[in-house]
Amino acid sequence: MADYNHRETEQKWRKFWDENQTYRPETNSNKPKYYVLDMFPYPSGAGLHVGHPLGYIASDIVSRYRRLQGFNVLHPMGFDSFGLPAEQYAIQTGQHPAITTEANIATYIDQLKQIGFSFDWSREVRTSDPGYYKWTQWIFMELFRSWYNKDTDKAEPIETLLAKFAENGTAGVNAVCDEDIASDPSQQFTAEEWNAKSEREQYEITLKYRLTYVANAMVNWCPALGTVLANDEVKDGVSERGGYPVEQKLMRQWMMRITAYADRLLTGLDTIDWPESLKEQQRNWIGRSVGASVKFAVADSPNTIEVFTTRVDTIYGVTFMVLAPEHELVPSLTTDEQREAVDAYIQAAKLRSERDRMADVKVVSGVFTGSYCLNPLNNEKVPIFLADYVLAGYGTGAVMAVPSGDQRDYLFAKHFDLPIIQILDGQKDIEHQADNTKEGRYINSGIINGMTYKEATTTLTAWLEERGVGKGKINFRMRDAVFSRQRYWGEPVPVYFRDGLPYLINEQDLPLELPAVDKYLPTETGEPPLGRAEDWKYKEKYEYELSTMPGWAGSSWYWYRYMDPNNTGEFASREAIDYWQDVDLYMGGSEHATGHLLYSRFWNKFMYDRGYIPQDEPFKKLINQGMIQGMSMMARVYIQDSGNPDDDRLLYCIVPPTVKINPSYKTAQGDGFQYHIPVSFVSFENGKYYLTKENLDEMKIYYPKFKEYIIADFDGRLPSSKQAALAYIGLFGPDADVTIFSEDKVELTPIVEKMSKSKFNVVNPDLIVDKYGADVLRLYEMFLGPLEQAKPWNTNGIDGTFRFIRKFWRLFYKDNASGESQWIVTDEPATPAELKVLHKTIKKAQEDIANYSFNTSVSAFMVCVNELTTLNCHKRAILQDLVLILSPYAPHICEELWSALGNEPGSVSRASYPVFNPAFLVEDAFEYPIQINGKVRTTISFAIDRAATEIEKEVLADEIVQKWLEGKTPKKVVVVPKRIVNVVI
Repeated sequence: MADYNHRETEQKWRKFWDENQTYRPETNSNKPKYYVLDMFPYPSGAGLHVGHPLGYIASDIVSRYRRLQGFNVLHPMGFDSFGLPAEQYAIQTGQHPAITTEANIATYIDQLKQIGFSFDWSREVRTSDPGYYKWTQWIFMELFRSWYNKDTDKAEPIETLLAKFAENGTAGVNAVCDEDIASDPSQQFTAEEWNAKSEREQYEITLKYRLTYVANAMVNWCPALGTVLANDEVKDGVSERGGYPVEQKLMRQWMMRITAYADRLLTGLDTIDWPESLKEQQRNWIGRSVGASVKFAVADSPNTIEVFTTRVDTIYGVTFMVLAPEHELVPSLTTDEQREAVDAYIQAAKLRSERDRMADVKVVSGVFTGSYCLNPLNNEKVPIFLADYVLAGYGTGAVMAVPSGDQRDYLFAKHFDLPIIQILDGQKDIEHQADNTKEGRYINSGIINGMTYKEATTTLTAWLEERGVGKGKINFRMRDAVFSRQRYWGEPVPVYFRDGLPYLINEQDLPLELPAVDKYLPTETGEPPLGRAEDWKYKEKYEYELSTMPGWAGSSWYWYRYMDPNNTGEFASREAIDYWQDVDLYMGGSEHATGHLLYSRFWNKFMYDRGYIPQDEPFKKLINQGMIQGMSMMARVYIQDSGNPDDDRLLYCIVPPTVKINPSYKTAQGDGFQYHIPVSFVSFENGKYYLTKENLDEMKIYYPKFKEYIIADFDGRLPSSKQAALAYIGLFGPDADVTIFSEDKVELTPIVEKMSKSKFNVVNPDLIVDKYGADVLRLYEMFLGPLEQAKPWNTNGIDGTFRFIRKFWRLFYKDNASGESQWIVTDEPATPAELKVLHKTIKKAQEDIANYSFNTSVSAFMVCVNELTTLNCHKRAILQDLVLILSPYAPHICEELWSALGNEPGSVSRASYPVFNPAFLVEDAFEYPIQINGKVRTTISFAIDRAATEIEKEVLADEIVQKWLEGKTPKKVVVVPKRIVNVVI
């Protein structure tokens, strides 16, 4: 048969690509490089659904296209294989996470290979492989061995800091370091004092400067999971996985000084081709603010409260101070009378995530500490409150509240009946709301009365600096990154403790591998799971760090390992790094904007500073693919008693979406409830979706939860079954006006929403590949719509793409008299019409790939095949180039046809992309519509370069035109070149 056998063909070429390592890049190549990278997946037990490959297909099209353009393409794949889901499964089953991870990866690889991606599988990496995480640990060690020199604006080896201390002490050292270093005179020392210190004392001081360090930090602690969670792992105060309560807790953690790179992370965004919305997310997360640091002395106390404000000009409007519940001064500020209320408030704040606290602007809550501080400008007493909208880790954990200029402060002041002072004559309507204007001149503001905003800011900053109670400052919203997780399934931190201080293990002892444990839970004394390891000590006597690294550690540098994945002596050779440089195209989700993508840029800049890599930014261009949404099928369901005294079951009656219901029943149950029906059991007929009785019976086998479901039945007179009768007596009543329907099938309502197992709308790509073929899946996903936009999956729409592939095949083959395939490609020269169709498509395909507009390319291919079919074109001169331009999208069928055309088998990716020739699109004639008094009466073809006078002469001589002229002389003839001819009579 001439029909295309996708199963046989695709299996054949996938085997060929594997055996011949077709997509392995050249080594020592003189070709220009092109590095295409996908955000590597976490291998979950659920495997892939049809939404996951969208970005991979797009990046694969670009990879294949660049190979045809003559580039040496690196297109690798690996797995982000450390993570909480595998650990939670291990806790439940006792099975080592490595076992489930290995099984999940095997499933993913099978699925990815079935779709025909041109990955170089010889370069596969897994973050949980000790051979890989050895280098993650090494990078951690390099961070520990480095400090950030503000003068050179880069990270340097710790030895350069030690040399500065030995020569000049802290004088002239301009470093990113612990906050207390600059503000505490006791932390300063001379060279003589430094050289007189013991080795331990010197080492302790350096711990305050290193780019990774140990500190007490406020974290999201989940007792049920026994670990710290990142902000993006917490939603509405509970863990995203499991829904367990999360509380704020001060814990000893490893930290990364990402704040040292805040300015560079910000300015670097201007140098990369990323979506503007994603760059804006990072800008907001980094949150650069220009303002002033101000110290408020605590009344009757030696303590001071330091705040950072971007509006120092509003300082005379401060009527209260707000501290985070976790602020270190809270215990000493709380009076005995307020102790109980303060303790209760602190406990309640612990149960709310930072994200929830920041987002909740409607509820006003707080508590008075009983203490006051003094405004440094006028020495007036200011009451000190706690409020959970202030966070300990943001700024200083304290806010000077100006209710006339800030709406949140305004609501707080109203709630607690605190003063609201107008500070600018330009403020409007502050009796009802805050006004943060900078317009007008200051009033009620002491030394800045009558000044403008700019004058006031300059005057106040100078006044504060002269008196040592404040200074101008640039602040960042971003905080140092928490780098500890109290989990088992993660990279061990290559640190041991001696006399309470952290030390790096010897580099030759890497990798520090995960030890065996009896359970994957915290110890009975509250230590992380690694505390269960027996005799796990460095040099058999020093305690290891028991926390593991976070999930983002291994994913913050993995693109370099792909360059040289089997190197045991370094994370990648300098030769490989200098050739591949950086990622030319990175494809992945926007949900990683303030996680993976920010941390990756941080680590990349650090490694650039230390001279290990040549590029400051890792990803030149980034595209966020949209989400493929699921098409869920909703049944309208009513619950009915069985009506049988001996049967206490509840029947779930599925009824059509438009049926009218007995009003008395409606009051009890409303319009019923909507329930998801598994899409794989739904039939599509005449533009509507149905659940048939036959499919429901089969569905009950796979999903026992549906065993009590029935399709309700009513024919307008009597129910056709006892069950239906029981359902409808209550549901409709004997005289109800209902739509007639039967129990054979029931209509469902389709809705578009996120693809999810819980919604029964997940479509397995394996099923699509088996039924339609991988090439059809690839083309259909691209055809659904623009890459960056969300779009719904609808399996019913795939038939058009399926027919296109077979129509394309029939340009090469037909059935002969005996029903066998007959090759019909000829060596005849191409006609101008055929060349025009081909080169129009070449031009469109090139432009679309350059613009990542893959959906319109698929449309162009369909038009091209239709036009060639109409022209009855079976010519090698046309079809060979058509195979090449379609091959990035549908590689299996194109590889087969390329070989059938007489080319070396498996060589389509080594061919050259066809060259567009604009000459073939030049028209040599134009079909002119001929209008008589504005109405088209005929058409006449003229050469493109025909003179208007000659066109006019021939038009008037035309037989049909003469008929409409009826012997009259035209008033005028208007010839619009390549448009129209209008004869006016």
